[in-house]
Amino acid sequence: MDATAMLKEFCDAVEKRDGRRFAALFAEDGVYHDLFYGAFTGRAKIAEMIDDWFHRTARDFRWDMHDPLSDGRSLYAYYTFSYVSTLPEAQGKRVGFEGVAMMKLRDGLITEYREVANVGPTFVAIGFAPERICKILGREGDALAKTPRMARHVA
Repeated sequence: MDATAMLKEFCDAVEKRDGRRFAALFAEDGVYHDLFYGAFTGRAKIAEMIDDWFHRTARDFRWDMHDPLSDGRSLYAYYTFSYVSTLPEAQGKRVGFEGVAMMKLRDGLITEYREVANVGPTFVAIGFAPERICKILGREGDALAKTPRMARHVA
């Protein structure tokens, strides 16, 4: 499957709440690192993430991938993502953000999914209190500082 077709399948499966179909894009030992919920390893857990976790506080997902680049081992794409938040603070608003999806591939399957996204404006749109936003972004910064690729930057 070429990169564009894979990304179309990826987004469509999320929008249709089809975790099994989504997880089939991943290697058996694949890992999805979600910005909000953490890491999900293996197809069963990745399917559960889509079917259960994503839909606990949101509905009506829209996910579009743009300008994919791949060398067969890595796949990158800019994305736009939105959903209707069911959190009380959001009052049923559609909120969204942009980001970059970064995937490692093996034999045409995703072995690792990570993303970098600008979620701060989404937290404001949902209606989170400033203290809550600071706490969330602080945890994200702390986690980033602990990654091996940041070691040189925090030493």
